Amino acid sequence: MTMAYGFTRRARLMTGGALGVVMTLALAGGVQAQTASQDEQATQVDEIVVTGIRRSIEASISAKANNTSIVEVISAEDIGKLPDVSIAESLARLPGVTMQRLDGRSQLISIRGLGPDFTTALLNGREMVTTGDNRGVEFDQFPSEMMSSVVVYKTPDAALTGQGLAGTVDMKTIRPLDYGRRAIVANARYEWNDIGALNSGTTDHGQRYTLSYVDQFADDTIGIALGYAHMTSPYQSERFNAWGYPTYSDGNLLTGGVKPYVMSSELERDGYMGVLEWRPNDRFHTTLDAFYSEFKNTQVLRGIEFPLAWGGSSGDCASVGNVATPNVCRPGPSLRPGYTVEDGMIVAGTWDNIKGVVRNDLNKRDSNITAIGWNTEFFANDDWSFNLDLNYSKVERNDIILETNAGTGRNINGALDTLGFELTGDGVTRFTSQLNYADPALIRITSPQGWGGDVIPGGQAGYMNTPSIEDEIKAVRFVTTRQLHQSPFSSIDFGVNYSERSKSFVNDQYYLAVPGGGDLSIPTQFLLSPTDLGYLGISQVISYDALALVNSGALNRIRNPNADVAAGNWEVTEKVTTSFIRANIDHNLWGMPLTGNVGVQAVHTDQSSSGFSASQLAPGVSQTLAVQGGAEYLEILPSANFIVEAGDDLFVRFAAARTLARPRMDDMRASRNYSYNPALAQSGDINRSPWSGGGGNPELRPFIADVADISIEKYFANRRGYVSLAAYYKNLESYVYNHNQIFDFTGYPIGVGNPEPALRQGLIGAPDNGDGGWIKGAEFTVSAPFEIFHPMLEGFGGQFSASWTDSEIQPDPTQAPTALPGLSETVVNTTVYYEKAGFQARVSHRYRSDFLGEVAGFGNGRTLRSVAAESIIDAQIGYEFQSGPAEGLSILAQVNNLTDEPFKTFENGDERRTIDFQKYGRTFLVGVNYRF
Repeated sequence: MTMAYGFTRRARLMTGGALGVVMTLALAGGVQAQTASQDEQATQVDEIVVTGIRRSIEASISAKANNTSIVEVISAEDIGKLPDVSIAESLARLPGVTMQRLDGRSQLISIRGLGPDFTTALLNGREMVTTGDNRGVEFDQFPSEMMSSVVVYKTPDAALTGQGLAGTVDMKTIRPLDYGRRAIVANARYEWNDIGALNSGTTDHGQRYTLSYVDQFADDTIGIALGYAHMTSPYQSERFNAWGYPTYSDGNLLTGGVKPYVMSSELERDGYMGVLEWRPNDRFHTTLDAFYSEFKNTQVLRGIEFPLAWGGSSGDCASVGNVATPNVCRPGPSLRPGYTVEDGMIVAGTWDNIKGVVRNDLNKRDSNITAIGWNTEFFANDDWSFNLDLNYSKVERNDIILETNAGTGRNINGALDTLGFELTGDGVTRFTSQLNYADPALIRITSPQGWGGDVIPGGQAGYMNTPSIEDEIKAVRFVTTRQLHQSPFSSIDFGVNYSERSKSFVNDQYYLAVPGGGDLSIPTQFLLSPTDLGYLGISQVISYDALALVNSGALNRIRNPNADVAAGNWEVTEKVTTSFIRANIDHNLWGMPLTGNVGVQAVHTDQSSSGFSASQLAPGVSQTLAVQGGAEYLEILPSANFIVEAGDDLFVRFAAARTLARPRMDDMRASRNYSYNPALAQSGDINRSPWSGGGGNPELRPFIADVADISIEKYFANRRGYVSLAAYYKNLESYVYNHNQIFDFTGYPIGVGNPEPALRQGLIGAPDNGDGGWIKGAEFTVSAPFEIFHPMLEGFGGQFSASWTDSEIQPDPTQAPTALPGLSETVVNTTVYYEKAGFQARVSHRYRSDFLGEVAGFGNGRTLRSVAAESIIDAQIGYEFQSGPAEGLSILAQVNNLTDEPFKTFENGDERRTIDFQKYGRTFLVGVNYRF
């Protein structure tokens, strides 16, 4: 038996059964080389059937070996077989790739130590919009069951659209003509969490089901693929949050305040996929594909906030007792003598005069993704071919971030509590309380601490943030390929890609107030069973349906008039023209085959932004000014990939390129806050200018890096296994950072009656292009079926990868160098599997060392915090019936986060100073799959 040439033959070797089989068998459509026209001429030979886990690993290895770039590949079987919540779970098992958990699930990925904003995501080779505020792709939007493969490009080539500075993730859907047969696949799964439903009115049970159909018609010239995937996935967490750790009067650290919750969430997603192919002959091929996803995520959070060392007091305490108004002051929190100190930190004691804030909060996100692509390829003759690709994608996202406050009384009124406290080994503070926080006669909706009193007299009863995002990309790409003869180059590609992207952020925010002031007894129709905060030591807190209460009109909504809210609105538009030429190498170098490519991109960018400059005139009073700005620039990005086959299945790869990553879109906003100080109007010193402010910078240029990669790969056992060692170095020529810079305030109002300023320039804090730094790292990977060591180990196999990364950036020469956000110095992935006679089992372990992560901070804003190292284990077992009446049926069981690994952030490099500590429990899943 002989092997056919090209990826078409490889796709036909990859027949599989079980979850996502209709996608998994279409590797030709998922990881095809850019010379797909040659693949279509493959010779038809007998099929070799390899199924399951081994099939997916062998498919990935084959795709990796044949790509001209340094890539990592997950075949559809590897995604579809494991019912991951998102593609990020599967990507995180690849060498040099890791993920950050958000609320217990994988969402964003980092490649080679660079954060999510440095990675570009493609769908079928086309740049995708993002549901987040910036460029980082939230991969939980994409059902893994609908992807035939995912390719992670660690090195670019000139023809790769949207190449990222860290890497490019290309998600591929099925191509039905390459699949080559009819298939109907259905599956259903049921999942639950062992931590239970932590909030009233929520569930800890979920389900998933998918249905896929593939067929070919008209003598296999027309192909169709349809898919639908539904998921309802609950997840829970016990969340402790500390405000920080100030220094007490005795010089020891203590907890400034806490905000613990229990969270219950439900993620609902419906995904639809359709592909229509027409290939009437060998010279014409057109494909229309569409993807649509509806995504809803609802989080219910209930807990209690305790201001401790930073609690302060209300009123003039010094006047108590010497005037006839003894209740003008609420005494602030006080720490009793006799507390316990360990290693410079107060770890146990008693707080008096504590005024708790009971929280009933809700986060809700609704988003829709639409993506449509149309690709047409025409072969004029044996030497010339043309490719036209049209792309449209759009995201619409609406959020509700709702906070409601309740307590024993407004501001200075109401009962105070006495709290005993003790820090656990995890850094979580446990309390003993004297008050019943579940008593509706005691706990009422109010402003217990007077927060928001500058706008709402006496303070706010809550806050409602309802931002919305729209992101739209329109693109067209035209490529011409010329086959070459009697040359070191097999072909040359040249083309152009034009895209327009527009992203807007609408920043609607509201204070919530009790009508008429005072306190509001919680209406009985909204009351729910109390919530247990046992992990905190607080037995119960009052619970109610916060969103229903607000929607009922029981609380007034008052738009936040402050300048920072007005300056939070922005729109960014990018028009990018990328012209490229790439020469594909097919040569013999001193008796060794040499392949790869060399090329260059010319990237012209025209960027602009509009928004508002806003100034705070007085508490609750601001003025706004419409502003806009932008820039144009041209970047030349050469690239080269060389692959030498130094021996039998021994490859040495070398790549060098210049790459870019465009800045964060909120950094590119024209919006900013500003202020004018008339007392400094006559100052001619820029450092004492009457003007000041902060915000975005629409003239930002991209991050730029020159990169070099080398990889040595040895494939063995007929390419069923391999071992590789890779190293890379990225010289960051520029890096975006925030610092004070001169800004021209010409045209900005100075206010009625204020003197004319001597200067129209001032300093603003804004993003700017600074100096760069470097990233370097090494990756070791081995994947092997164990029967190559001994026949008795047939069916067993394993994969192991370890990555070591280091970095240093110094964008501001006056500041000390720092490490990159999102970078873990050590990342280790291990998978051991068994597959034989229908039985399948797999255990996967992921480890990443501590890193600086991006989390949601105050007001849901972006905050960077140190994240502790974590070690996560997932396991799966299943059986596929291979004969008899049940043939085509498979069953599986899985557990994620087997060891209940927590998520922890801390401050100042001291893991005792815990900021966040979250436990998610274990998620169990059972399912059945059937292929008709």
